[in-house]
Amino acid sequence: MKSAASSAPLFAGPLAIGTLSAPGGAAFPGLVVPDGRVLDLRTALDEPALTALTLLERWEAELPRLHGFAGDPAGDWLPLDGLSVHAPLEPRQIFQSGANYRQHVIDLEVAHRAQDDPRTVEEARAEIAAIMDKRAAEDLPYVFIGLPTTIAGPYDDVVLPSWAKKPDWELELAAVISRPAYRVTVEEALEHVAGYTIANDLTDRATVFRRDMPAIGTDWLRCKNAPGFTPLGPWIVPAGSIADPSDLRVTLKLNGDTMQDESTKDMIFGVARMVSYISQTAQLLPGDLVLTGSPAGNGMHWGRLLRDGDVMDGSVTGLGAQRTHCVAEETS
Repeated sequence: MKSAASSAPLFAGPLAIGTLSAPGGAAFPGLVVPDGRVLDLRTALDEPALTALTLLERWEAELPRLHGFAGDPAGDWLPLDGLSVHAPLEPRQIFQSGANYRQHVIDLEVAHRAQDDPRTVEEARAEIAAIMDKRAAEDLPYVFIGLPTTIAGPYDDVVLPSWAKKPDWELELAAVISRPAYRVTVEEALEHVAGYTIANDLTDRATVFRRDMPAIGTDWLRCKNAPGFTPLGPWIVPAGSIADPSDLRVTLKLNGDTMQDESTKDMIFGVARMVSYISQTAQLLPGDLVLTGSPAGNGMHWGRLLRDGDVMDGSVTGLGAQRTHCVAEETS
């Protein structure tokens, strides 16, 4: 885990929640304020065993107290500089959305076309655009499940497995659940969202589709669930500080070059529709993550996949920024 740079972009609003540690110390849930101070919430709330997850379970009751702490300069504040920043929480469940940005889906459709596909590029783009319009009209998001063991910190190294031949980036807006949600309406859905964070949902493009039996379709276990394949954070920013989650800029730079730079306006299904849709089948629990899909500009689009030594810088408006270094897996 690496320390947050003091020059890292600030988050929106008066406070955010992170999980941090001092050198040689245990990780703790921290209240972070924009000027770079951190309050250890185990001490502030007099709960030595407190975690970000237990805080989220009491989110509505604790949020006013958190605002009170943020406005009190006399607290036992620590400087952010010098602390290690971990993933902001250990989620119970991860729900991932695919094919949720129009331009991204169009790009992937063109990139994955078979060599003998008789369609022109324009025909392929028009066909997939029509499919997405139909999905939007019929309220059919595409959601699958990820493993909590993929979570890594926002400044951790990303180990590229030796078997992953086409590792790719997918920077995304992630919603963090605070209240159990089961069969909630779209209108009710955002009441169950504590806040938002950043996720980079890495994918090995070479193993997305089963080649031994194409009729099986996608293999999400293989292509997305390597340890550390979901750098998360740095912060959970309360929902009240984000005016409109459907109007945020998602930006990823690879070695300083901008690869993704798209507004969440391009999402086919917004956060409320996604949470509601998931809840019709599964029960969402406090601490769950809902990843909302990745915008255009992935490696498949650029013809440039991740490799040893690459540096990814990801940011989402109002949520801060993460920086991760890619390291090839050591093999004997």
